[in-house]
Amino acid sequence: MARIELIMPKMGESIMEATILKWLKKSGDKIEQDESILEVATDKVDTEVPSTHAGVLTEILAKEGEVVKVGTVIAVLTTEVAAGTSTPAPNITAVTESDPRKEKAKAPPKPIPVTAQQPGTNGIGHAPVTDFKTSSRFYSPLVKNIAKEEKIPVAELETIAGSGAAGRVTKSDILSYVQQRKPGQAPYRSTISSAPLVPASINAGDEIIQMDRMRKMIAERMVDSKRIAPHVTSFVEADVTNIVAWRSKVKNEFQKREGDALTYTPIFMEAVVMAIKDYPMINVQVDGDRIIRKKEINIGMAVALPTGNLIVPVIRNADQYNLSGLAKAVNDLVKRARENKLKPDDLAGGTYTISNVGTFGNVMGTPIIMQPQVGILAIGAIQKKPAVVETPAGDAIAIRHKMFLSHSYDHRVVDGALGGSFVRRVADYLEKFDTNRVI
Repeated sequence: MARIELIMPKMGESIMEATILKWLKKSGDKIEQDESILEVATDKVDTEVPSTHAGVLTEILAKEGEVVKVGTVIAVLTTEVAAGTSTPAPNITAVTESDPRKEKAKAPPKPIPVTAQQPGTNGIGHAPVTDFKTSSRFYSPLVKNIAKEEKIPVAELETIAGSGAAGRVTKSDILSYVQQRKPGQAPYRSTISSAPLVPASINAGDEIIQMDRMRKMIAERMVDSKRIAPHVTSFVEADVTNIVAWRSKVKNEFQKREGDALTYTPIFMEAVVMAIKDYPMINVQVDGDRIIRKKEINIGMAVALPTGNLIVPVIRNADQYNLSGLAKAVNDLVKRARENKLKPDDLAGGTYTISNVGTFGNVMGTPIIMQPQVGILAIGAIQKKPAVVETPAGDAIAIRHKMFLSHSYDHRVVDGALGGSFVRRVADYLEKFDTNRVI
């Protein structure tokens, strides 16, 4: 018999903790290797955690709703196989029980305490930065470290409205606060979590719907984006008649051969990638007074979920795919998003985003930028319209398939010439689509 400790896995880059949403198994249950045993939530996504071993779940050490650091023991399995003989799955780490003295030696070192400031040294007059004992509120180690580095006293920290479980301050909350914070300035309060300026009126018969965790997170990020970046939107109408005709011609053959649908999204995405290569300053991020031009072209795509919420999975290195590969990648991410099977890394690293509002019958929109990106493109519905076309015999009126492209961009670093030229270039690539192309 061996006793196996199950550890909270690292859920993706920059994620240091996760909230336990639900245990799928209870003490005494038999568990197969790779069988999901609990659901966890991070700032990016909800996901299931599989077991690395087959055995019996003998102990659950973390409760539902608890925020757990990566690397913390969350449960114990008993297995008949000697510990260490199974190959751990990539999403979770297994550790066999050992001498407590060795475990103590392996424990991560405690942070070196920062010398406490005297009250008033930061121009605000609050208590020392490091004295978290004066607070009844829970702060994760990551949030505490950021507060120490930024010299935010506890009294000031407590003014930050949290978007996490039970109002907990998350990494996103404190970083947003730090961006707005200036010495001597009144603390910034989240417009989502704090009281609204004009209270909502509630009358008899009104239904009150509590925001779920994902909706709170979306609301917070959208408000943050509008606060951080001055948005400008440029519009272009594109003639996509050639694309509509070509797709109608090849989609059935593609479906038969690949077992996947050929939607418009990968075609639009390909045009966006080509335009980014022409205008690389669209593929940037802002870090204070620095502009970071990204080497990779990682395209996020907004996906509407059955719950009504929105999620944005990312196709990494989209410029390395051909059209068939993009179609498969798009279909895979959409399917897993709607089945709640995305991993945290599926949502990380985006450098530009597209949103197909045409699927809802909308002709155009003014999308909100996904921070820290600087641009997002909304693709409108394709409509048949009468249009003037040039022929050898002169101008004529013909029925064409048209759609609007709406490009929102961060005016801090993207001026109208660049933002407008970029979306015009996307339209040019769509209009010049080769109808003899083989896929």
